[in-house]
Amino acid sequence: MLMAGAGTVHNATAQDETRTLSFHHTHSGEDLTVTFKRSGRYDDEGMKKINYFLRDWRSQDQTTMDRRLFDILWEVYRDVDAKAPIQIISAYRSPATNAMLRRRSSGVARSSQHMLGHAMDFFIPNVPLEQIRFAGLRLQRGGVGFYPTSGSPFVHLDTGSIRHWPRMNHDQLARVFPNGRTVHVPSDGNPLPGYQLAMSDIEKRGDGDSATLAKSKPGLFTSLFRGSPRDDEEEGAAAAATPAKASAVGLMAAAMPAKSADPVPMPRAKPATPARPTANFQLASADLVSADRAPLPRMASDGNPLPRPPAAIGDDNAAKPQTPADIINARGFWGDTPATPKQAAPQLVAAISARQALANA
Repeated sequence: MLMAGAGTVHNATAQDETRTLSFHHTHSGEDLTVTFKRSGRYDDEGMKKINYFLRDWRSQDQTTMDRRLFDILWEVYRDVDAKAPIQIISAYRSPATNAMLRRRSSGVARSSQHMLGHAMDFFIPNVPLEQIRFAGLRLQRGGVGFYPTSGSPFVHLDTGSIRHWPRMNHDQLARVFPNGRTVHVPSDGNPLPGYQLAMSDIEKRGDGDSATLAKSKPGLFTSLFRGSPRDDEEEGAAAAATPAKASAVGLMAAAMPAKSADPVPMPRAKPATPARPTANFQLASADLVSADRAPLPRMASDGNPLPRPPAAIGDDNAAKPQTPADIINARGFWGDTPATPKQAAPQLVAAISARQALANA
């Protein structure tokens, strides 16, 4: 609750003011009403209470909060004519907590203002969130983030460079600054008409704002006020909200299974048909038999073939085909229909007849 000061938004370093704020921490459930400034001077005991109260509620680590942050909060609180305690969503964040949040979300900055003790996320009961945002913008001190669609809607304020996000367009910013006297730059990158006057105001203020560091480099002034995505996680989150479209080729490639290193079984190829051998017959010897023909059966004296010996029968079993290739080679054809046998040549008939005559002699 605010007990001192009156009038419109003014310089946060005004002299002879006593400033008091009331807080409720939404995570720890703790409450604090503290006077952080007495007669224009920061109160050390009050700041110690604030440092503990705004500790990292996850790790219980604490830091020294930037005192200027509470001047900003005090000015905003008075501008919106608030009555209820400030509801804190987030304040100090330890490096370990920040790293954990970065693993959960691409929108958390590596060097967040929260890690420095320079930022606070909050809302105020019965005060429209947009009005808190406008009051922060009008101060033209530090960063102003706006989160109306968060699980717990809030405004982010910090003591970093002067900037705001998401960036407002020209007309929206002109409604907050009807005279155009602001260093906030709209989304089209074109400053409002009173930009130079506002810049002079900030330079004259000379209260340690980071904005005053750029007065010797006017070419960099606009980039300073726009801020850097490294200053806070919220600007990084805006970039993360528009992921690049994945190409159709990339999606198809991702959906296709990877090639297996194991060989794929393939059917055995059909054996090539060997050229039909040309039989060489030697009629001078009845004992010579071609190697690619089975020997003719021996004939008895009465003209009937002699029975085969038992060993020969056993040889048939021993030579029985065992594999598909053996079967094909044994039967002499690939398909189910044997090839039509060719008629024996006259020379072969004569040779067989001669051998039979010799056997019967």
